[in-house]
Amino acid sequence: MRVDLWNQEKVRSLGYNCQFEAGSLLETLNPVDSYLSENTSQSPIFKQIRMAGLSLLAIAAFYQVAMINAREITFPPPSGYTSQHIIPQGYREPDVTSPKFAGLATYANLPYVHCLAPEGYDVEPFDIAILGAPFDTGVTGRPGARFGPQGIRSGSWRIHPEAAWSVYTGKFKHSTRIGLTQLTCDAQIVSSRPTKSSKGTTPRMITLGGDHTTTLSALRSASSHWGPVSVIHFDSHLDTWDPEVLGMFSSGHMQALVLISRQVEESLTMRIGVNHGTFLHIAHEEGLIRNSSVHAGIRAPMVRPKGDLRNDVRCGFEIIKAREIDRYGVAGVIERLKARVSDTKVYISVDIDVLDPAFAPATGTAEVGGWSTRELLSVLDGLDGLDVVGADVVEVAPIYDNAGESTVLAAAEIVLSLIGLMVNTPVSE
Repeated sequence: MRVDLWNQEKVRSLGYNCQFEAGSLLETLNPVDSYLSENTSQSPIFKQIRMAGLSLLAIAAFYQVAMINAREITFPPPSGYTSQHIIPQGYREPDVTSPKFAGLATYANLPYVHCLAPEGYDVEPFDIAILGAPFDTGVTGRPGARFGPQGIRSGSWRIHPEAAWSVYTGKFKHSTRIGLTQLTCDAQIVSSRPTKSSKGTTPRMITLGGDHTTTLSALRSASSHWGPVSVIHFDSHLDTWDPEVLGMFSSGHMQALVLISRQVEESLTMRIGVNHGTFLHIAHEEGLIRNSSVHAGIRAPMVRPKGDLRNDVRCGFEIIKAREIDRYGVAGVIERLKARVSDTKVYISVDIDVLDPAFAPATGTAEVGGWSTRELLSVLDGLDGLDVVGADVVEVAPIYDNAGESTVLAAAEIVLSLIGLMVNTPVSE
């Protein structure tokens, strides 16, 4: 690599100018030098001062000449690790006005497909859909998970090879009734699209939450195409509470009487208290999930310990507590999860609060004593080989994140692991 900041004429000109300036400096100092020689020739102190001044002057002149000559140095080619960071020939700075720096944001800057287009429109086929669910009116704690899809997408920008930046500005404010009805409809539309290259004919979907209530819509869609599924539920809470116990309040502590349609074509039925702590109970009642489901990372207090546990078993779940990872290790947790779901179709739901707040503070119902990001990613990677037909990452509330954005970065990496599970194991109907 040749350091050539100036052309030859400029170097010569600069060199001559520097030599001239150095010569002028010497001429300027000559009268002072003569004065010191004539008046202080017998003083040792002044002799030392005189010699020091001349030495500094010589060093300055040498430095100027060296800097001129340094521009002509030819360095050996870089090798080893350094060679990986050479700017390629023809490289240009990215255009910040290009679509990858503005406009509609997608996960990891993947191509945007109008998957909700009406029938008759030419829609490009796809195998895995990443669907945002900006919804949090089903929470019982602090809201903010509606910004989860935006945060997860923001955290995923670094996954793209070009590490582009873009802006996602959509804000959707829905009631629980409207939100869940719309999400169910959207999930059905996405799942009905043809696949591009996968083994099956039904595309699989990963939902970016949004609060955990959004999983109910995804489970309805998955069940309609794949039949009842086994749920692997990563969370600090059970989320199988009976609506009569934890169903009378939604975000804002207002009584939640919501209308939900199990299928868009069916008539609406009345439900009380659908929220992010009761959706799995309702999913069980609707026959969406199997009795081979499992929680992992549970550690939050219960409303009625004995009653909650009995109800959880009735809903078809087994519990792996957060601290059991210390006893069994990551490999032991993976073994228990696989044994529980066996060879059934699997839906993986990840509530970001399964992680300890030290790793993921940006959530509405944080619970201390959770797993580390590394532990969760290791468990997810160990689930390779399961027939994963759908997944989600929910309860990400970026407004509560730290300066390092550790929550959205973790969420983005979790989504990447879920995509890997789907890609590695195609699923057929």
